[in-house]
Formats: sequence, C-alpha cells, structure tokens
Amino acid sequence: MDRQYDGALFLADVTEKIKTRLEEIDRSLAEGQQEIENMHEYYWENYTEMDQYGYEDYDNQQALLHQVNANQEKWMQKHRYEKMIASPFFGRVDFICEGEMEPYYIGIGNFAPRLGMRPMVYDWRAPVSGLFYDYDSGPAFYEAPAGLIEGEIRAKWQYKIKNERLIYAFESDTKIDDEILKEELGKNGDVRLKNIVRTIQKEQNAIIRNTKDKILAIQGAAGSGKTSVALHRIAYLLYHDRKNLKSSNILILSPNSVFADYISHILPELGEENIREMSFDLFAYRELKDTAADCEDRYHQLERLMRCSDARSAERYHEKQSEAFIGQTEGFLASLEDALLDFKDVEFREMKLTEEELIRLFYFKFKETPLLARMDAVMEYFIDAYETLHGRSLSDEERERLQGKFDQMYVTKDIYEIYNMLMEECGYPKLPKASYEKRLIEYEDVFPMLYLKYRLKGTKAHKHIKHLVIDEMQDYSYLQYVILQNLFSCRMTILGDRAQTLDEKPHDVLAFLPRIFGKGIRKIVMDKSYRNTVEIADYAARISGIEGTELLNRHGKPVEEQTFFKEEEMLDAICENLNLGENEENSVNAARSSEGYETAAVLTMTEGEAIAIYRLLKNRGIEASYVDRDSSLFKKGLTVTTFYLAKGLEFDQVFEIQGDKENPLLGQAAYICATRALHELYVYCLEG
Repeated sequence: MDRQYDGALFLADVTEKIKTRLEEIDRSLAEGQQEIENMHEYYWENYTEMDQYGYEDYDNQQALLHQVNANQEKWMQKHRYEKMIASPFFGRVDFICEGEMEPYYIGIGNFAPRLGMRPMVYDWRAPVSGLFYDYDSGPAFYEAPAGLIEGEIRAKWQYKIKNERLIYAFESDTKIDDEILKEELGKNGDVRLKNIVRTIQKEQNAIIRNTKDKILAIQGAAGSGKTSVALHRIAYLLYHDRKNLKSSNILILSPNSVFADYISHILPELGEENIREMSFDLFAYRELKDTAADCEDRYHQLERLMRCSDARSAERYHEKQSEAFIGQTEGFLASLEDALLDFKDVEFREMKLTEEELIRLFYFKFKETPLLARMDAVMEYFIDAYETLHGRSLSDEERERLQGKFDQMYVTKDIYEIYNMLMEECGYPKLPKASYEKRLIEYEDVFPMLYLKYRLKGTKAHKHIKHLVIDEMQDYSYLQYVILQNLFSCRMTILGDRAQTLDEKPHDVLAFLPRIFGKGIRKIVMDKSYRNTVEIADYAARISGIEGTELLNRHGKPVEEQTFFKEEEMLDAICENLNLGENEENSVNAARSSEGYETAAVLTMTEGEAIAIYRLLKNRGIEASYVDRDSSLFKKGLTVTTFYLAKGLEFDQVFEIQGDKENPLLGQAAYICATRALHELYVYCLEG
C-alpha cells in the first residue's frame, strides 16, 4: 500500500468492500435459510422411513444444527459490518518494521474482504492497535501472537467519519489530541454513556489491556471515565479470551436499574453481547426472601438519615458493617453451638442413634459443616447406614418424617430469631417479633443478617462468574466486601470515587480492601477529569476540598447560585434557563431552541422533594421523566430525581435544589450534583 495513501480514498475503498461483503452475507443467509427449510421439509416427508436405530435421524438433526449455527454466525457478522459501515475507522498508525512501512487503520472491529486475508481495518482491541493508544512518533513495539514486534512509528492520523463521509483528518504527533477530546466532550450529552474508542488515553489503555492482575481497584475522579474504562476492559478481555470467557460469565454490580440502562448499549456497540447486571441490595433481598417478606435497600436508609437526626441510628448502621462487628458475630457463633442444640436419641424402625453418637458425629465428624446444615449431614449419614443395612432406599415420606426428628433438636432454625439472639448479645435493639409475611428487615440489618445466614448455612460459590465488576466501590462496607469475597473467587474490576460516597464523610475503601482480597490487589488512580467544564469542576473541588485533579481545558458558563424564598420563583428560574432542543420527550420546550441540549436534570435531596418538583413542573406543561428507585430507563430530555439516583449519570444541564440545611448529606449531595453537569450548573436554595 502506498505510504501516502489518502484517508478519503481508503474510506471509499473499504466502504465499497464492506458493502460487497454485506451483499455476499445476505446471499449466503438466504441460501442458508432455504437449506434449513429444505431440511425441515425432507425430515417431515421421510422421518417414518428412517432407520430403526435413529442414526439417520441423528445425522439430520446434527446437519440442521450446523446450518442454524452457521446462519447465526453470519447474522453476527452482518450486524458487525452494518455498525462499521457508517464509520469504518477512526485512526491510523504508519509503522516501520524491518525497513518496510505499513499503515494500520484502527476501527470498532476487524474487517478483511475475505477470510484469511490481511485486515484492511483492525479491531481497536487487536495487539497492533496498542500502537495508536500508547505511543507517539518514534520507537514502539507490540505483542503479536508470533512474539514481540519492534519498529518505529512514522506518523499517527486521527479521523472523524460520519455516515460514510470524512469530516476531518489530521496527523497527530502526540497522544489522542485534546482538541479531539474537547470536540467530543463539548457535544450535548447523549441519552446513554458514550463509547470512548476514539479517545482512549494512554493511562486508560493500560487499564483496559491489563490481563495480569486478578483484581484491579480503580480510584477515579468524577468524570475520569472509570465506568467507560471498566466496560471497555470487559470488551477487551472477551475479545482476547473467547475460549474461556463469555458474556454469561461476567456480572456487573451496579447501583440501580437506571444506571444499568444508561450503560447497557456499550458492549453491544463494541461488538459484544450484553452482560448481566444487578444491584447488591437486590441480590441480598433474594437471598433473604426465605427469612423475611421484604428488605429495605440503601435508599431507604438514606431517606431515613435525611429525614431525622438520630445520630445513634447512623452510628449503629456503621457499627454493624464494620470489621469489629464481624469479630462479634464470630464470637457469638462459637458459643451458639451449645445454646442452639438439644441432643436426643433418634430411633427409626429398628435402628437407633444415641445422644452420645449424635454428639460425636456433630462435633467431630462434621465439625467443618455449617451449623444449620450440620444436622442434615448427620441425618444423611444415618440414612446411608440404614439403606446399606436394609438394601432399600427410604421413601420421600420416610425421609420427611426422619427430617422432623433431626430438626427438632435445634431450638430454632429461623435465621431471623437467631439474628435477634446476636443483637441481644451485642447490646443492640432486637428486631420486632413478627410472622414471616409481616417481617421487614431494615437496611442496617440486611447484610449482617446475610453474613450470619451464610455462616450458619454455607454459601454456594458462583463459579460460573469469571469476572465481577463492582461500580461505586466507595458505597460498599467492609462487611459487604467480606461477603463478596466469600461468594466470588474470580477476577474483579472494582471502581469508584471516594468523594462521591453516600456516607456523611468520605472514606477510602482502598485502605482495607487488601485485608480482604490479599496484597495482590492492584490499586490504580485516575486523576484526570474529562466531564465537566473548568468552571463546574472548580466549583465541585471547592465543595469536596479535593485538590490535584487534572482537568481538560474546556470552558463554559459560570456556575449560577441563587436563593429563593418562594417556590414559584424557583420554578420560574428553572423554566427560564431550561434549554432543551426539539425532541419527542420535551415538545413543550421545542420552540425555544432547536439548537438546545439533549439532556437536563432537576436534582433534589429527597424522594419527596423530587416527586413534588416533578408534579409542579408537569402542572406548568413541562414534559419530564421522573426517576425513582423502581425506574429502569434513562430517557432524553428533562429528568427529575434525587442526587443519589443520579450518581454515575451525566446531563448537559443540572439544576440542583438544596433543601434542609441540617441535612447530614448536604455536602455529599452538592458534590454529586455538581459533577453530573457537562455544560451548565444551577444551584438553587429554597429558604423558608
């Protein structure tokens, strides 16, 4: 290929070849579908005459499965190429190796005109693509399957292509150019998180391509791209380990369903299947549903904290999540064996298990079995002996009757009641006595009770999960991390921002994570923020007191702070400054500005304040989406929600409504609200 090969000519060439390839795939898909229909027709016409041993039937079924799989693979190819065709590549590296220079074009995926041919465009995750992200002009190398490839970068090019048309192209002698970043970040906020393959920075690329460390813990400033980096890392790992790692082997613990929707498109956009996500609170509720009818989540606890100033309640919550409480629980468990059991002889038909034999089996043979599962192990031992002696298996009815005899030796097997025994021993108020359907576990007790349940009954290791992503790591307690460590022994990517904690004061979980996961944990700090304008970032820094965050030099409108004494005046200000362009979700404001923003948010402190503001705006004819803990979609236009549900999201405009000055989370809320704003931030305080 000519050294001076023009980007526009290459674009035309590769676009034409992708279109040709798509036409070939369409023809192949049509032929494959016809073949499937023919197989079905042949089977139904001839299945009665197939050989009695079923060999021909089996061969036909296997042929059909092979053709269905082949078609599925072609559909995936078609989908990938359709995504590529509008913008086949975004970068190019001219690399000299052994005296020969080759241009490598980098895009969202690989493309070669034919199987086995040299790619015209390389996937951003391919080894050679590291040259684009990690090096300036000069000596460089990359790890190829054949070994280390060393050479020299002669030039790097960056492209913007939209709808098959080259918007710009320029040679960049340094890192991914800040002007590109400003151009990308200066745009209106999308309704979803953006993929960053065009603008991955060197320090981000090192995290994405890290395959050596089992556990990465990433402390990132607000707007540093940590969530994007984590998702791109997952895409990279899936690309490079397809034999052992599939989308079904990955789990994301995310703060809520709206955030999950906000990030859900990233992996499909990068050519991978989407992966499962859930909140840890929901996981705990499912694990405790055999103990209580309902459990609170973290948002219940936050609302309670903001509504009342019960300092002891807040202290109790933190005490029950601590390392010290785990020690108290272990001490309680050590003495529980004697308090929970009342041994008696067991007789079944002509067989008998004496109290002495029971004690020996319980305390010695099965001492490693969790306490509430141990008597079941003794029972199975007894049943095995009976069945061996009599040469027959017990019926379900007999097993049930025998189960009752062994269960009666426990004073109780109810985790709820045993937890109350623990509370009494530790000097905490007991949970109210209630029947199962009336039990509600307050949030301060959810994870302590879950920990107790696992210690009493054991845990099922989630071995099918091979990579766990934990977002908002600062909002997980010591106890929660201990539970996670017991549940998952896989690789992990843990990320968060200590300044965005939902506690009254920031705390650094990186200080105690090595005590739980071991010293092999790799800590990484991302201290450059790309989200906010300088004006907004400076304002947020004054709130948090955090210094040293590196900012992209992007300027905008100064932060506007204003105090109102009448709610109507505050609503007037919101309506006056709200600048949303034409879209279906906000047709009322469409006439104001066809060049307006895509997204805006009114962020309140509490759920009650959010629903009240939402209704008042609706009464004024302002279209908005109200987001609460049960919402599952992030929409374009105006969103009204609480500060804690907005974590992880970003908006072009943010209107922060500060409430009660006595709110213990006011400082945290102010920082979180400020760092959600891409371009404009309005801080409104309502007095009286």
